[in-house]
Amino acid sequence: MNIFVSYLLLGLSLSAPMGPINAAQLDKGIRFGFWHAWLIGVGGMVADGVFMLLIYFGVAQFIDTPILRAFLWSFGFFVLCYTGVESIAKSKAPTLERTETRGETLGKSFRTGFLMAISNPLSILFWLGIYGSILAQTTDQYGAIQILIYSSGIFLGITIWDITMAALATGTRRLVTPTIQQIISILSGLVLIGFGLYFGIQAFRLIVGG
Repeated sequence: MNIFVSYLLLGLSLSAPMGPINAAQLDKGIRFGFWHAWLIGVGGMVADGVFMLLIYFGVAQFIDTPILRAFLWSFGFFVLCYTGVESIAKSKAPTLERTETRGETLGKSFRTGFLMAISNPLSILFWLGIYGSILAQTTDQYGAIQILIYSSGIFLGITIWDITMAALATGTRRLVTPTIQQIISILSGLVLIGFGLYFGIQAFRLIVGG
């Protein structure tokens, strides 16, 4: 049980640092409500699950090649910059009204979170380091069922954090004025664009260096 709790705390700590997913959750929660913010996190969590499966079955080592990394950096650049620009552009709309049905579907929120996470090469390298080391440590000591249980602890921690972020963003929505909402959307967009530009620079270096 103590081991499971430690993996749950690991999932929480992995999700807590401010990154593209958290920035997008904050923006979506304030503009569109709880479910949109939560589904951003769910999309990111599904992508994390894909990475974990790839690592578990030993496929991730083939993804960590210069060509594929350059593609992922480029794809991440496009996804994050597009999402950031969209966030800034839509910040000019009246955001305190119920806007869930105005071109922002729950499915789109899920896809946004998934694409942002799955196109992030840092996530691949991160999970290779974190989950790869976990597998190396636990495979020798535990069976497949126990590894699955401990891995679910990581997912539970990520889920708790996603719900917390969505609830926080939704609660904040009721307290801020339209002007503050607009500023938050613009700042979130700038954070996403900043990450996107970083990805673009890495892609350029890989392509030129290759």
